[in-house]
Amino acid sequence: MTAFLIAWRQLRSQWAAGEIRVLVLALILAVAATTSVGFFTHRMESALVRQGGMLLGGDLVLAADHAIQEKYAKEAVQRGLQVTQAAEFPSMVLHGEDSQLVEVKAVASGFPLRGELTVLLQKVAPALMLTGGAAAHGVPEPGTIWIEPRLASRLGVNIGDHLEVGERQLQVSAILQREPSRGGDVFSIAPRLMMNGEDIVSTGLIQFGSRVKYQLLLAGDAAEIASYADWAKPQLTRGEQLQSVTDARPEMRNALEKASQFLGLSAMMSVILAMVAMFLASQPYVQKSLDSYALMRCFGASRRFIFSILMSQTLLIALVGSGVGVLVGFAAQEGLAVLAGRLLVEKLPAAGLTPALAGLAAGFATMLAVVWPHLARLRDVPALRILRRDLGEQYRAHWLHFLPALLVLAALVLWQAGNLRLAGIVLLALTGVLLAVVLLAWLGIRLLMRLPQDVTGSWRLGLAAFKRRPGLAIAQIMGFSLGLMALILLAIVRGDLLSSWQQSLPEDAPNRFIINIQPEQIEPVRQFFARQGLHQVDIFPMVRGRLTAINGSPLNPADYQDDRVRRLAEREFNLSWAAEMQQDNQLLEGQWWKPSAQGKPLISLEQGIAKDLHIKLGDKLAYDVAGNALELEVSSIRKVEWDSMRANFFAVTPPGVLDQYPASYITSFHLPAGQEQVLNQLVREFSNLTIIDVAALLEQVREIMNKMSHALEYVFAFSVLTGLSVLYAALVATREERVREATLLRVLGASRRQVVQALWTEFAMIGLLAAMVATVSAAIMAYYLSSRVFNIPYQFNVPGALGIMLLAAVLVPLAAWLGMRRFLNQSPKALLQSI
Repeated sequence: MTAFLIAWRQLRSQWAAGEIRVLVLALILAVAATTSVGFFTHRMESALVRQGGMLLGGDLVLAADHAIQEKYAKEAVQRGLQVTQAAEFPSMVLHGEDSQLVEVKAVASGFPLRGELTVLLQKVAPALMLTGGAAAHGVPEPGTIWIEPRLASRLGVNIGDHLEVGERQLQVSAILQREPSRGGDVFSIAPRLMMNGEDIVSTGLIQFGSRVKYQLLLAGDAAEIASYADWAKPQLTRGEQLQSVTDARPEMRNALEKASQFLGLSAMMSVILAMVAMFLASQPYVQKSLDSYALMRCFGASRRFIFSILMSQTLLIALVGSGVGVLVGFAAQEGLAVLAGRLLVEKLPAAGLTPALAGLAAGFATMLAVVWPHLARLRDVPALRILRRDLGEQYRAHWLHFLPALLVLAALVLWQAGNLRLAGIVLLALTGVLLAVVLLAWLGIRLLMRLPQDVTGSWRLGLAAFKRRPGLAIAQIMGFSLGLMALILLAIVRGDLLSSWQQSLPEDAPNRFIINIQPEQIEPVRQFFARQGLHQVDIFPMVRGRLTAINGSPLNPADYQDDRVRRLAEREFNLSWAAEMQQDNQLLEGQWWKPSAQGKPLISLEQGIAKDLHIKLGDKLAYDVAGNALELEVSSIRKVEWDSMRANFFAVTPPGVLDQYPASYITSFHLPAGQEQVLNQLVREFSNLTIIDVAALLEQVREIMNKMSHALEYVFAFSVLTGLSVLYAALVATREERVREATLLRVLGASRRQVVQALWTEFAMIGLLAAMVATVSAAIMAYYLSSRVFNIPYQFNVPGALGIMLLAAVLVPLAAWLGMRRFLNQSPKALLQSI
């Protein structure tokens, strides 16, 4: 208790004297940086997942090929989740003498749970059915239906007309312009007809053998949804599966994964800046404490007692700094949330306690890790330091004393990254930066030692500071390099990588697919597109085949634990062939075949399916194609850019391998808005073709990408501001030593102008060296992240890099001068009196 009281009194006096303010400020900023980004990104991720849930109509969907048992809905209601149901099935509808295949969706009250339906309630010309709609209130009333514009166009019907749906005549009461939940099933081969679930029985459409997909849609708190999913998975039987937004569509999964990676990178850079500032800010705190503990040793205090005081002080600083930091972080993110909430369809969810608790834990861990290397120095300070101030200055901590700090930094980076691979990349980059800084600083000091000793001048005086304080110079260059690297990397991600991510889904990305093209129709279809001004339309062959064995071992779906992988093993695949690899594919392993490989039993697989099914280069795959056995050797593995929305295939063979099997053809193309009549002409000329409309899904993916980009701008802006503040705190932490040195130079006859010039020279060199290392490191790291993690193109910006280095060479000394200018006028007499 005595140690705690002494620690408390010392902290009060040190705070009044301003001795620990820099350290506490650095800790507050450190915790505020991590907590605010944690609060904000946690709320943003929750909102984005909820917005992504619009593609399913809910946060979670239980889909089955049979009527869903009542226990699933009862359990969801007991857990406080929102529940509704739907059923989908294909059927023919009639209007006079015309008939059309449609996809019927019978929905219950409350559908959809996420997003909203957009409908047109007034009768308009067919060409105007795509615009002017509004949010629907509820679902179709019993006895009425809503239909998509392309169904109205094909059958020539409008609002108020009737369609024969099974045994019922149902009135068209609205034109369905947008159905959010359609994103979960992109390959919808027919236009949508939405009806009230109460009308299903009276239509007589569902009979024995009908292909119906029943859906139970759920929405609610993310934790409750996850808990419900954990409960439901063991209950699932044949034909039942759970779908979330992350596994419903690969395009949406990729968009959300990249968004999470960007957010994690921003938070991770804040952690790095915080640790850098904490280490530098601890130096003056330790220096000021040496005299106090030397005096206590004179009065007989034991090392154990001093250690107890040190730990009490450390924990008190951690408690105060972390607590204030959490409050500051919460206040900062609340303002951002108000702005960012306007970017989303729904209001941001409330902040949880997890980021606050994590921020407190990070604050305590960071404080203990930073102070730990200095504990032995403070505990063992000799009593003679009261008489000889140089005692205790030459202490060198063992490298093991820094191990806790390294482990804490690694843990915080891993926590913020949320990805072991991304965290490893950052930690390796940090290690490389540290080694580069030490090497550059050592070379610089060696060069300075070769300078003639009789050369004078203010700029020489500034460079000589490297020789006088090599350790401090290396520490400062290291700190500025890490801080600048973090800020530069954020700027690169904010500018180049974020733009590349948005451009990965260009405005002219394909928004229509056509399947069932027959071999004799390939050339006529190409000519049709050419007449419509669509010249670059590639047509690809497809042959249906089922994977039956790998290296002679029969493929058993039950061997795979993941539901999605099990479904992959059960399904048939579209095999294709090509002489040249598609431009949006990238070869990862093996080699693409040469023209001489025509007819050879080879196959190229997409990396995702190869990884999921544990298939390696050189494996023998057995397929059942139209009842015939076919064995192929894996000659290459490709990365497929599914984001491009172009026709792509999991498996591709050389030409001549699948020629003897019946094949159909597929193509994808971009149809500009307002030209939907082209599709009607195509269907009239080629009535067997099936047109798949993915325009709505494409628009939703692009919308989420754009909104995510705006949200990331706020996160990055806050991280940059926090980083600048933390770097400034680190700069102020060395101010007292530099003020004493500057005043000592004044005592020895140097003018104020010479001192300022020396200060500018020293920090300009520090800023230039730090900027060089940081720019190169950030560029290398950005390239690796873009190519290996984000899978988006990156091009090094040479003018930007040169500008950053010049800017750092000016801003770093400017910041140092602004922080010290009022102390440079301290009189030499005041210094002499303090010695």
